[in-house]
Amino acid sequence: MTGLEIQATKTGDRGRQICPERIFFTMTDTIKAGDTISVDYTGKKQDGTVFDSSEGKQPLKFTVGAGMLIQGFDDAVVGMKPGESKTVEIPPDQAYGHRHEDAFVDIPIAQIPEEIPLSEGLVLQLQDPHGRPVPATVTEITDENVKMDINHMLAGETLMFDITVRETGLDPDDPGCGAGGCESGSCQGC
Repeated sequence: MTGLEIQATKTGDRGRQICPERIFFTMTDTIKAGDTISVDYTGKKQDGTVFDSSEGKQPLKFTVGAGMLIQGFDDAVVGMKPGESKTVEIPPDQAYGHRHEDAFVDIPIAQIPEEIPLSEGLVLQLQDPHGRPVPATVTEITDENVKMDINHMLAGETLMFDITVRETGLDPDDPGCGAGGCESGSCQGC
């Protein structure tokens, strides 16, 4: 860490210096909470299956510690420098949480449009009471109901991320999910 000292002076009505002040600014080369940065990343499950990547896209821009990404990703970039790369393992409690066995819903089969070819493993999009999308995976089909799992698709998973810091000191985007968007899979609760 380096310090930068600037001496500021106020001048009176005759141009004379009065009340000299010293102002110290601290400059840091490492990322800290509140910094807006951009990164390239690849997210993988423990078996090596890639579930998301910035490859071929714009780097992901976000403000560290603002809750735009999963906690483990936010924490992983703290202390990194531009150009630095690392691989991190993020447990479920710092990612998308643990699976909840009570996070299943039964929907009457009569409410499912006939043109949807139902099968186990099919992912459909439901809406929560606020109109936000909720992905749901069909787990069981009976004559009367379709049972759907509404846990996050990565809930219960330990995730691996390859992260390379591209830029720091960026201006924050408007509130929301940032440049990565909700499609990146890295947002929470958009």
